[in-house]
Amino acid sequence: MSDAGSNASSAGTERFNADAAAWDNNPYFHLMSSEALKAIKKNLPSVFDNKPDVLEIGCGTGLLTVDVAPAANRVVAVDTAEGMIDVLISKLVKPDAPQNVTPLSFLLEDPEDLRLPPADDSDPDGPRLKYDLITSHLVLHHIPDLKPVLETMLGCLKEGGAIALTDYEDFAPEARRFHPEDKMEGVERHGVPREWMANLMREVGFRDVKVEVAWEHMKIVEKYPGEFKNGEPAEGEGELMNFSYIICIGKK
Repeated sequence: MSDAGSNASSAGTERFNADAAAWDNNPYFHLMSSEALKAIKKNLPSVFDNKPDVLEIGCGTGLLTVDVAPAANRVVAVDTAEGMIDVLISKLVKPDAPQNVTPLSFLLEDPEDLRLPPADDSDPDGPRLKYDLITSHLVLHHIPDLKPVLETMLGCLKEGGAIALTDYEDFAPEARRFHPEDKMEGVERHGVPREWMANLMREVGFRDVKVEVAWEHMKIVEKYPGEFKNGEPAEGEGELMNFSYIICIGKK
């Protein structure tokens, strides 16, 4: 997913624009989005009971978006990469697509940004809609400074609302191998450290904070930096490495 948060890297956005058309061809992205949704439901078991309003930051091509939409009242899907949003829009015009998704391409830094939907459709320039749930999947490691992003998320939540953010864990220096050398552009950190993230969330003002491993996955990585040409392994290249993925839960 692309870097849709404060201080997002323009170089990273350009890379995601270039990758957008072929993004959904990679089964890894589908599998990880499915795991993210399962983790959200497990950790917030009642969040979908009453058709929540959902904001997804860094939605990419909408793999998680379209899975969440049937259980939501509406999903506002934001990404800085226009190419990613264009792919999502192409999905939403299909006859069987969800009709409750609002795709937007901009850098979200202000909960009252007028590009967000209004809380009251009869007052288009009034206060902006607030959300029961905010999701963000495989985005945090693309954002240089997470504190202002978390502050924006907190400001976008309804009272009692929750964030559920998923990304891979920075467990050791070896976590750097998650990305091949050719795909390092726009990578700001090699995963997210659990304790550091929990402390940052509390500092911003979230309550009931929980940051824990939600699932693990074996991923093909380079045996040495630069092994993969164009970022993809050829036959016989790479080796399997286990990565842990965390979910970050916090409430307003």
